[in-house]
Amino acid sequence: MEFSPKLIEALKSYVYALIDPRDNKPFYIGKGEGGRVLAHANEALATEHETDKLDTIRDVHAAGLQVKHVILRHGMDSKTAFVVESALIDFVEHFGGELTNIVAGHHSSVFGVKTIDELARQYEAPPLKSLGDDCVIININRRYDEAKGEQTFYDVTREYWAMANPQKRGLKYALAEYRGFVVEVFETERWYQVKESKRWGFEGVVAPDAIRNLYINRKIYKARGTANPIAYRLQIAPEETKNPAQ
Repeated sequence: MEFSPKLIEALKSYVYALIDPRDNKPFYIGKGEGGRVLAHANEALATEHETDKLDTIRDVHAAGLQVKHVILRHGMDSKTAFVVESALIDFVEHFGGELTNIVAGHHSSVFGVKTIDELARQYEAPPLKSLGDDCVIININRRYDEAKGEQTFYDVTREYWAMANPQKRGLKYALAEYRGFVVEVFETERWYQVKESKRWGFEGVVAPDAIRNLYINRKIYKARGTANPIAYRLQIAPEETKNPAQ
């Protein structure tokens, strides 16, 4: 099948979904112009390139079926189509759908699905201007979604991190950081080392309010050269924080 020039002109930029006919659920959402929506099936059948998306298309064909192509919204300019694509990807994945998209939607980290608490942190969080010598910041970007599921912030913060001996440093508090914001504070009761490695974990509890309130929901400005997932140094926070999308 090919799109006629008249159809291409009418569609402009559009957002589409590839549907698996075996369960009638979307497995890929994309943005395109012209015949882009049809290109994935052609690639799957014409090449041996392996991705989850292409493998799904091949499995559908092996079952004697055809992938369904659905145009979700059309007649847009490219910028608007990116926004719609991103919103749909976030929506499907937030509510448990499984897509084969390799990357998240356009500007998803800034404008994507968030709770009210997350939005308040993003736009209203005061800066963290000082950090106690007995504190360590632990970045949990890669495991944050796990903490919103079956695990907790404690589970994803407590282990295992490559760092200098925290006992010698006298580290008593661990600050869980997600995308530059402190999302939880823990009082460490015991640090332990993974056998024959330089990785450490801790056992502890949520810090007392007197300590927790010093750090929770604060915006972190890291000094240059500070490495993740462990950060020990801060830089002076600017007087005004720009919109993160700028």
